[in-house]
Amino acid sequence: MNTHAATDPLIRDKDAAAMLSVSVRTFWRWVSEGDAPKPLKMGGISRWPRSEISGMIERAKAAREAA
Repeated sequence: MNTHAATDPLIRDKDAAAMLSVSVRTFWRWVSEGDAPKPLKMGGISRWPRSEISGMIERAKAAREAA
């Protein structure tokens, strides 16, 4: 069993957008602008490791605290 996959699941665009409280359209704009990570592409589907989206949130918190 791959324990890494269990601890860092791959999520869909709508789940990533929900984590960030934005629309799917806004999330994809952020991806295209480089503000969100590019997806992992597998068989024509796009997925993101949940940790990468959580990392976006943590970086935003750190930037807020540094300002």
